[in-house]
Order: sequence, then C-alpha cells, then structure tokens
Amino acid sequence: MFDLTPAELEALHLSVKVGLVSMLASLPVGFALAYLLARRDFPGKSLVNGVVLLPLVLPPVVTGLILLMLFGSQGPLGKFFEQTFGITFAFRWTGAALAAAVMGLPLMVRAMRLSIEAVDKRLEFASRTLGAKRWWTFVTITLPLSLPGIMAGAILSFAKSFGEFGATITFVSNIPGETQTLPIAIYSILQTPGGDGPAWRLALVSVVVSMIAIVGAEWVERRIRTKPA
Repeated sequence: MFDLTPAELEALHLSVKVGLVSMLASLPVGFALAYLLARRDFPGKSLVNGVVLLPLVLPPVVTGLILLMLFGSQGPLGKFFEQTFGITFAFRWTGAALAAAVMGLPLMVRAMRLSIEAVDKRLEFASRTLGAKRWWTFVTITLPLSLPGIMAGAILSFAKSFGEFGATITFVSNIPGETQTLPIAIYSILQTPGGDGPAWRLALVSVVVSMIAIVGAEWVERRIRTKPA
C-alpha cells in the first residue's frame, strides 16, 4: 500500500519489534509500580512517583544520556548485564528496546494506577472478611476489575515505544538494521537531498500505526468494561 523500500520495511519491522519487546518487558515492572502507588502509603512515595514520571518531562536526549552512562559498555549496569546474562545494550536493538521501555513506562504506570484506584476497596475488604487470602482477593477482584487499564496502559506504552526517537538515538546511535527504527529512519532520510517524499511516506506509516494503537487501546478498554460478568 505504501510501496516501502526494503530498508524502510526493515526499519518498520525493527520499530514493531522494539515496541513489543519493550512493552512486554516493562509490563510486570509497570504493574508492580502502579499497584504500589495506588494501594500503598510509604515514606518517599512522592519521590517514587516523580522518578516514574520523570521521562515525560525530561528532554529525551537527557534520558538517553543517563541510559548511556548506566547501561553503556563501560556503565555499571551495562557491565553487569553483559557479564551475568550476556546481554549487551550499547549500539544494539536491545538498547533501543530499553530506551523505549523507559520512555513508555510513565504512560503505562499512569493508566494502570488510575484503573487500580478505581477498584472499590470495599469489594476487596468484603472478600478478606469472608476469609479469602490477600493473593486470592487480588487475583479474583483487583486484577480483573483493573484489567481495562492494564490493557490500555500496555497498548499506549507500545505506541510511545514505536515512536521513540531522542533517547534511542542518543543511547544506541543510528545503525541501519540494528538500531535504526522508523523515527530514526525518517530523520536520516530528511538529511539527504530530495528525501521529503520518502520521509512523508514513513511519517504516514507512523501516524497509521500510532492511531491504530490508540484506537485499539480505547476499544479494548471499552470491550472489557462492558463485557458481562
């Protein structure tokens, strides 16, 4: 439909891959943080919430620089993951997924937290009063009722990851076939003479995929909320 070149298809495939991997990898962390912020009061809660939301307000380049310092080949966490698990982040697609996960995490946590907070605590209390264990109350009441927000948060995280640019190019550079996602490919094309046409074509692809993700998130949330018990 869009008559993409092999290089453009490769960038599209990499963007989808990075988006899915980053979303799936951050899902447990995002839900744990959302549940903690929604259901627990503890010293430093505002600080934790601020750190979670920080990538939304920081310049993406700064986020990428921090990731480079921590997860680069000479960074403490980068060395740990490489020596312990054999995972390299610097100048690899795994690093692009990490950057995308960090940038998408605030949207995921926010959607999940609001959904968990909307669950009536009286239902959880009634379940505990009737003798249910805490984990069973969580599995049978809290989790199902907050599922719309969980699904919406995951899809929004994918959409954000799919369009991530600043932190990614700062952290893992622009390597065709390895770290050149769709936004970076658009940037590269714009640097070449006569690249406006291909850049607009890729921009249209980005808009279509992002709109599908956003509309899909709303559709999934609506379907789950209106599903009969």
